[in-house]
Amino acid sequence: MSETDPASTTPTPEADAPKQGVNWWQEAKSILLLILAVLAFHSFVAKPFYIPSESMMPVLLKGDRLVVSKFPYGWSYVSPSFHPLPFLKGRIFGHLPERGDIVIVSPANRREDYIKRVIGLPGDVIEVRGGQVILNGVPVPQKALKPMRIPVDGNAPCPPLQFPGARVTGKDGKDYCELPVRQEVLPNGKTYITIDMGPSPLDWYGPVRVPENHVFLMGDNRDNSADSRAPLEENGLGGPVPWEAIGGRAEFITFSLDGDATWNPISWFHSLRGGRAGNSLRPASVTPAS
Repeated sequence: MSETDPASTTPTPEADAPKQGVNWWQEAKSILLLILAVLAFHSFVAKPFYIPSESMMPVLLKGDRLVVSKFPYGWSYVSPSFHPLPFLKGRIFGHLPERGDIVIVSPANRREDYIKRVIGLPGDVIEVRGGQVILNGVPVPQKALKPMRIPVDGNAPCPPLQFPGARVTGKDGKDYCELPVRQEVLPNGKTYITIDMGPSPLDWYGPVRVPENHVFLMGDNRDNSADSRAPLEENGLGGPVPWEAIGGRAEFITFSLDGDATWNPISWFHSLRGGRAGNSLRPASVTPAS
């Protein structure tokens, strides 16, 4: 009587179990839920933002990546990602920005975000005379500072049309954009640095009273900013903007690229600008002069 080898007669689980196919419907639902979760986070909590221009120099450089929080002022028709909604009046849990806040805003005639600084609030009378902001009849204090040098790179080329005569060579042999800067202090004590290259059409504006539920926005690069001083036809904001057009508040820089990267991945690391990651974008405070 021969013995039977159990291993030769007992079927293995792998042999018995039928191969299961991919549940494509379940996979599609999982991907859709992930996309919806990302969109919801971008729309209601925070989203990344890329600086595409020089209008907020020197605090923000072209190539900076930053975080914009979506909830400080409540939510409006511009809160959803990609701005799919037409203009809708009002905000949910709405709060007005503070003077000095850096905000993203959607112009009335464009489906994109600009980034500017809040200068005027509802009821304020705004004027600009010779480059100086006059708020409710009182000039906003300005203090000339030592010229600021910004390294020249692919994203900050110091174009002569914007910054005539500003390109200089440092003792280290590198090129810099040497810019005249001023410190401004708003009535609430918020302070920041602006660039003023000299006389320009944007140096004269108003007076204009900011309507209810509107804000007046300006770029820190005062001679090169399509903001509330510039008409819509020139890609500006066309005056004070409704608070519904404010999409969020800029919080901090995550990282910054100098624009000199090539196809070689090694160059991507060299393209990172040092000393910018983590920089807060909330304006500093000082005690306003009495």
